[in-house]
Amino acid sequence: MENVLGWFTTCGVGALILLALASSAIKIVQEYERGVIFRLGRLVGAKGPGLFFIIPFIDRMVKVDLRVVTLDVPSQEAITRDNVTIKVSAILYYRVINPSDAIVAVEDFRRATWNIAQTTLRNVLGQSELDELLAQREKVNQKLQKIIDESTEPWGIKVSIVEVKDVELPQTMQRAMARQAEAEREKRAKIIHAEGEKAAAQQLSEAASILSSQPAGVQLRYLQTLTEIAVEKNSTIVFPVPVEMLQALFSNMTSKGSNSGDGAQ
Repeated sequence: MENVLGWFTTCGVGALILLALASSAIKIVQEYERGVIFRLGRLVGAKGPGLFFIIPFIDRMVKVDLRVVTLDVPSQEAITRDNVTIKVSAILYYRVINPSDAIVAVEDFRRATWNIAQTTLRNVLGQSELDELLAQREKVNQKLQKIIDESTEPWGIKVSIVEVKDVELPQTMQRAMARQAEAEREKRAKIIHAEGEKAAAQQLSEAASILSSQPAGVQLRYLQTLTEIAVEKNSTIVFPVPVEMLQALFSNMTSKGSNSGDGAQ
């Protein structure tokens, strides 16, 4: 009886050991993951996704996530090329394209990418002027992306997007820029006003040339102006009469007087 119990105990222990070995040999990784396999310390390669087997106690697996990672670069204080102290924060998007290099080539690829993004951000800001950073931010973003991507390429990391988020300026610089913007608006307003005066003067000059060639047109214009003024009934109107009209009137009266005198004789 004791032999039977010992045999069952041995079988049970053996089954548990076999079950433990089988569970440690079976590995499952998700679609967005890869398992980097090391056999006795040597790199075998990346496997997955899905189900695969490894040799227990001989192989070791490290999971690597292949999804795009969003990395926030905290606010960095830097001095631009035109000696303006600013604080800039950025956001970076990267993903692992070579799982083996991401594990073997660098100790911690996440921290390494974060550090290289910080230093690159300060360096690029130091080479750029404030106006370029504010007006040509897309150009600065492309420059940052290119430099960081070239630095992380040996680690199997692909940096796809780098965006400068916030640019914090000193209070004195903000006030100076506000005064500059106000002066620029006043300048544009004066230029527009001068252009309007010039166009109006040209139109008046052309109208005067046309009216001077047509005396009757001048009289019609006087009458039109009188009609517009007469709308206000409580107004006193002093209307200038052209000398030509008076001369024509006197000439008509003189001719009529002469005709009537001749008829009387």
